[in-house]
Amino acid sequence: MKPARATRLIFLLSGIGMASWAPMVPYAKARLGLDDATLGLVLLCMGFGAVAAMPLAGFLTNRYGNRDVIGVSGLLVCVALPLLTCASSAYWLGAALLFFGAALGVVDVAMNAHAVDVEKHAGKPMMSGFHGLFSVGGLVGSAGMAALLRAGAPLTGSALAVSAALLVIVMTQWKHFLVRLDDSGQSHSIFRVPSASVFLLGFLCLVVFLAEGAMLDWSAVFLRFSRGFDPSLAGLGYAAFSIAMACGRLLGDRITASVGAVTIVRVGALLAALGFFLATALPWGPAALLGFVLVGIGASNIVPVLFSAAGRQPGTSPGIAIATVTSLGYAGMLAGPAAIGFAAHLSSLPLALCGVAALLVVVSTCASIARR
Repeated sequence: MKPARATRLIFLLSGIGMASWAPMVPYAKARLGLDDATLGLVLLCMGFGAVAAMPLAGFLTNRYGNRDVIGVSGLLVCVALPLLTCASSAYWLGAALLFFGAALGVVDVAMNAHAVDVEKHAGKPMMSGFHGLFSVGGLVGSAGMAALLRAGAPLTGSALAVSAALLVIVMTQWKHFLVRLDDSGQSHSIFRVPSASVFLLGFLCLVVFLAEGAMLDWSAVFLRFSRGFDPSLAGLGYAAFSIAMACGRLLGDRITASVGAVTIVRVGALLAALGFFLATALPWGPAALLGFVLVGIGASNIVPVLFSAAGRQPGTSPGIAIATVTSLGYAGMLAGPAAIGFAAHLSSLPLALCGVAALLVVVSTCASIARR
């Protein structure tokens, strides 16, 4: 089905675009002479741009449809990526990251809203597979950009090469996106405040994104200073988590169709919580790595299932519902790691990660919301 293929490719585009920035960060730091504190503040601009643009994306998809919003925002991602290499100061880099994050945020909302439409059209679970392609895009984007730079390609030239590849996806797939799946009359309705169930779904996404952010920002620190890993090996924790999550998502549609969305959330959240408890309770390095694998497997399909549930909520257009859920989720990814650091300062990092596990147990108890 061409709309499904186009949706997979736009998820791949989003993952490639976002991850391509990661290998460029050291170059930006060195070229602009930024210290760590300034760089940290500048890097926040990307997340703030995404979160700020997501509510607008909900309105735009509701007003113009997912196809047009995906097409325009996809083009903006292609434009924004090379701009990151041209910033002449920290302020201009921050502005470029705001623009880049906003474009990615709009793509994120529109592609998930479109994925809900494709699921409805196909009559079977497909969201986990779409998110699996995003994870694959993350690996391809970071590895591809790193390979170009390692081969001696200039930074701007590398960014332009990636943008050209992304532009091909946008231009060839735009016509295959569904114009609008209007089976409820909601797409043309006046904006309504999302229901309480949408906000609950957003809170559950916030917790899961917080767990993912904890793995991104704290797993290497935990392995280095709490389990005595060599600094060169401390990144194995996040690598194990990422591979487990990608594999879980690529198999997730079949599993969801077999056991149901509620079971995915209930068992997945408990499995992720068990992974955090295992990593922090047992004082052995291999146990920590196994725990991080469990976190990746358990968390892999929760967000796709919750996004699908958000798109089915009565009385709210899929775009607005997903914009609400995604905004809350990204807020958790932005603020969560800082909150974990504050909790670790007051107690310890293992106890702070146990707090994340406790929140995942709360997600498990709310799993029935995924049925709606």
